[in-house]
Amino acid sequence: MTPTPTPAYSIHMRVRMVNRPGTLGRLAVAIGEVGANITGLEGFVVKTSHLTDDLVVYCGSEAHQRQVRAAIEALDGVEILEWNDRTFRMHEGGKIEVSGTSPLVDMDDLAMAYTPGVARVCMEIAENEESSHDFTIRRNTVAIVSDGTAVLGLGDIGPHAAMPVMEGKAMLFKHFGGVDAFPLCVDTKSPDEIVDLVTKVAPTFGGINLEDIAAPGAFEIEERLIEALDIPVFHDDQHGTAIVAVAALHNALRLVGKRHEDLKVVVAGVGAAGVAVSKMLMAAGVRNIIGVDRQGAVHTGREDLNASKQWFAGNTNPNRLAGTITDVIAGADAFVGLAGPNLLTVEDVRSMTDDPIVFAMANPNPEIRPELIADIAAVIATGRSDFPNQINNVLAFPGVFRGAFDARARRITENMKSAAAAAIAGVVGDDLAPDYIVPSAFDERVAPAVSAAVAQAARQDGVCRP
Repeated sequence: MTPTPTPAYSIHMRVRMVNRPGTLGRLAVAIGEVGANITGLEGFVVKTSHLTDDLVVYCGSEAHQRQVRAAIEALDGVEILEWNDRTFRMHEGGKIEVSGTSPLVDMDDLAMAYTPGVARVCMEIAENEESSHDFTIRRNTVAIVSDGTAVLGLGDIGPHAAMPVMEGKAMLFKHFGGVDAFPLCVDTKSPDEIVDLVTKVAPTFGGINLEDIAAPGAFEIEERLIEALDIPVFHDDQHGTAIVAVAALHNALRLVGKRHEDLKVVVAGVGAAGVAVSKMLMAAGVRNIIGVDRQGAVHTGREDLNASKQWFAGNTNPNRLAGTITDVIAGADAFVGLAGPNLLTVEDVRSMTDDPIVFAMANPNPEIRPELIADIAAVIATGRSDFPNQINNVLAFPGVFRGAFDARARRITENMKSAAAAAIAGVVGDDLAPDYIVPSAFDERVAPAVSAAVAQAARQDGVCRP
């Protein structure tokens, strides 16, 4: 089956064609016949024996890109002059930079920004360390910390390969929340070393965003940093995912007319995100959650559980169900997938209760393809942007940190997370529909709503600096 064309595999090409009737049409047909999609075509006027044109074509994989190129090269009268992968072109030289916020055009500016004037500000901070949040970048700057052990759906690919993701995260922080963020990809998998490193560099930052760190180390690192630091520490894979998933479930339940306390929820994947989502669901009132990992349902009778899963077993699965996803999903109201592709079957979904809710959030390939269950599930969400109802962390973390900074919060509380989820759900409002339970990542209402709700919750919780 030809993969779905997407901007992630888009190509830009420049082609030279003979000025002969039908040549451009044959080019378009050749691209379409191999399942690719032309999304950009530069206008042109033909005045010579040849014409040169620029095209943007969406493909579905690198193999599909090669298939498109081969189809074009087989055409008589068409020559490829340039060809580049638009995703790799975007990443050339990195995606972020540092720029100044104050003018530096003459000696007066230099005397204030640097010596001798800067010494006055240094002494102010030396006498009152809290003022570093007023007179340095700490006021609005987050460190994005990763060891590269759990990057997207790619697994342990290391800190160097994790950098493009962390740069992208920094872009999202700035664009959606006005928060400055900088990647710190560390060459160690030791929780002790990561905690020590982050603690030592903390004077530079106003917040810490942990990213793509594998469980169970992620839990330990977050807990120890929260204890050691007086700035917000937020593991986005856990809490960002949980906030958006809980917001989405809230609106899905509005559609199907069910209550949190009456649900049976199956969670596939009991890592950092799965545990965090489950904790927030429990806080929202869900009483019956069954987590499933590679060995099956997590319950107190299993002896192969790490500390995190032991906690999970002791606080979920009240009926001690055992077995595979297929064994435990019968009669479930909702499925939350945070594991991997193709774990769920159509028959599994059929065995759920009436109006089932399916959040197949594995990326890039969900636990089940939405089109396979479109006539069964009442509500479907994924982690992908090319399907409706994308459970996207970008709906949460920029506003969470914006609100925390605006309130001068020292930490992020459970109440602040719940407030963020309620704010995201509330943006949808009366426009709620099966294909619209969460707002778009580009909905300009989201970050202000989240930041305002988080700041208010921080003040209510009394965790703010004076």
